[in-house]
Amino acid sequence: MRRRTPAAALLAALTILGTLATVPAQATPLAQPPGHGKGRPLENCTRTTPIRCHFDVEPGTYDVTVQLGGRRAGSTAITAETHRTLLAETATRAGERLRRTFTIDVRTPEGEPTGPDGTPGLDLVFSGDAPRLTGLKVAPARQARQLLLIGDSTSCDQPEAPYSGWGQQLPQYLERGLSVANQADSGESTVSYLANPALFATVRGKIREDDLVLIQLAHNDKQTDAATYRANLTALVEGVRAEGGRPVIATPIVRRWFTADGTLDNDIALIVNGLGVNLPAEARAMAASLGTPLVDMTALTKARVEQLGPDASKALYLTDEKRDNTHTSLRGATEYAALAIGELRAQGLVD
Repeated sequence: MRRRTPAAALLAALTILGTLATVPAQATPLAQPPGHGKGRPLENCTRTTPIRCHFDVEPGTYDVTVQLGGRRAGSTAITAETHRTLLAETATRAGERLRRTFTIDVRTPEGEPTGPDGTPGLDLVFSGDAPRLTGLKVAPARQARQLLLIGDSTSCDQPEAPYSGWGQQLPQYLERGLSVANQADSGESTVSYLANPALFATVRGKIREDDLVLIQLAHNDKQTDAATYRANLTALVEGVRAEGGRPVIATPIVRRWFTADGTLDNDIALIVNGLGVNLPAEARAMAASLGTPLVDMTALTKARVEQLGPDASKALYLTDEKRDNTHTSLRGATEYAALAIGELRAQGLVD
């Protein structure tokens, strides 16, 4: 398949972000509110701002249908579980009703696979300048497909702000019927992800026929030699295929580390490890060798960071907040998620 250039993919992602900022994402008018089951409407929700809703459901995949709007104008954002963004802040006019349905992965642990269990059930938060929630329904989504993510702290469901992994921001870009089951875990390399029974061995048991599985591990392979890195990627790909899944190799996001000429053309930025192994180049080669799709996040994020330059690109990372040029802010994670989903759509892997 012919792949787009980083510049073309970046333009497409920025178009997606612009659309999200100005138009309610996939929102459609609704004449009547959705069903709520028995009891008073929104009985599972607080009357506070932000609005917090809890459902005592078992781990699994669920469709959540919300109705936003009301007699007064509003502005509502939605997150689920461990700060996963379902809907960027969306305005509604006075008298307007909007409906969205999201497909959500409910799991234990609810965030990183080696993290705390979190709160049992499903938690939703409706925030924004003036959240307006008028209808809510939760139902099992038994036929849903999954997008699983194998990665590290740059893509995981981060437990606390200001950190945000780009995998945490993927759900807002997806249609009903596809959930994000983010199995990325902080500090992991290809070596440790395979070795820890709580990680790849457990993830294999979660893969269903035709699920997409994105594999992005490199940042912590600091002393992994090239032969071992290739062998580990092969083991991950073959393990996914053995469970009926569809593996996709993704190269790592760049570090925000500029050279004097204003580019990221250096080993630190481009994830060349301590042994001199160019890990993104190895991942690209293995995608070609194994016949898997490739999402070149290294090239895509390099183009975006260089486009913004040394000063403006700080907002994508936690440069000012934490002196951290590896982990992304909410803005950076949101932009990088748009880059990833744009490539998956361009290759026909998601709708």
